[in-house]
Amino acid sequence: MTSVLSGKDILHVKDIKLEHISLILETASRFEQVLASGGRLNNMDGKVLAVLFYEPSTHTRLTFETAMLRMGGHVVSTLQGILNSSAVKGETLFDTGKMIGGYADIAVIRHMQPGSAQELADGASIPVINGGDGSREHPTQALVDIFTIQKECGRLNNLAVTLAGDLKNGRTVHSLSWLLGKYGPRFYFVSPDELRMPGEITQALRDDGIEIIETDNLYEAASKSDVLYMTRLQKERFEDLHLYERLKGTHIINCELIDKSKPGITIMHPLPRTDEIDREIDDYEGAAYFRQAANGGPVRMAIIALLTGCE
Repeated sequence: MTSVLSGKDILHVKDIKLEHISLILETASRFEQVLASGGRLNNMDGKVLAVLFYEPSTHTRLTFETAMLRMGGHVVSTLQGILNSSAVKGETLFDTGKMIGGYADIAVIRHMQPGSAQELADGASIPVINGGDGSREHPTQALVDIFTIQKECGRLNNLAVTLAGDLKNGRTVHSLSWLLGKYGPRFYFVSPDELRMPGEITQALRDDGIEIIETDNLYEAASKSDVLYMTRLQKERFEDLHLYERLKGTHIINCELIDKSKPGITIMHPLPRTDEIDREIDDYEGAAYFRQAANGGPVRMAIIALLTGCE
C-alpha cells in the first residue's frame, strides 16, 4: 500500500502532520531493528538520491548518503555546490530542480539561503527534502530529535523541554519547537537577549496554547526539565564577531549543572559542539547526543523510503 507521504516533499515542519510523524517513527524503528539484527535492506534498489549541498555539512550529508546506501540505493552528490555546480554559471535552483528529475528519484538540499529548498522543489518533478535552509528550518533533524526523545523519555506528550544556546540563528531549535509543540510541551527558551528565539515562533506557539518561559538562567530551567537541548553559537551567521566572542561560553553544560538538574534529565545536541558541553558529561547516562546522531540513520532511511513509496 502506498504511504500518505509517497511523492511528497519535506520542506517545512508546519506541513508535517501528526500522522506523518507517527509513520516516520514507526518506519524508522522497523529499519533500525532490521539493521540491528544483521538484516539487509534492498527496498531502494535501482533508485538514486541526489545530494545537493551548498553549505558545509558532515553529519547530515553522511547520514543521508549512508541511509540510501543501506537500503541498496545509489547516491550522486554535489559538494560545495556553490562552487562545483552550474550555480557558478548562474543557474537558478528552480532550473536545477527541473534538471535533477532526469538524474535522480529523490533529492536533498542544504543551502545558506532561507527558502532555497522550496525554490528547488518548485522546479522539481521528484520529492525534495530540506536538509537545512539558512537559519530558517531543518525539518529532518527535528524528526531525528523527536525519534530520540521518544526513545529516551518513553513518550512525547506533556514534557518539560529546555532549548538553549543560539535560538536566533539555530535552525534545529526553530524546527524542533514547531514539531514538538504538537505534543503539548512546556518550553524553557534559554539564551542571551541577543540570541532569543524569533518572536514569530514564540508568539505562534503561545497562540497554540503552548506554555513558554523565556530566561537566561540555564540552572533554573534544567532543574525543571525532562530534556535539555543545547546548541552551539552559530559563528558563521554572526555579522559582528566581537559579539560572538562576548557571548560564547554564556551557557555551558558541566557536572555542576547536571548535579542541579532534574534527576534523569536527557541531554541533547544536534552537533557539532564547540565548548557548550564539557566532555566530562559524555559518560553521564542521560547524555544522549551521540545516540541522537546515530538515530539520524534510520530516521532518514524512513524519510527517503516513504517519500519514494519504497518503504
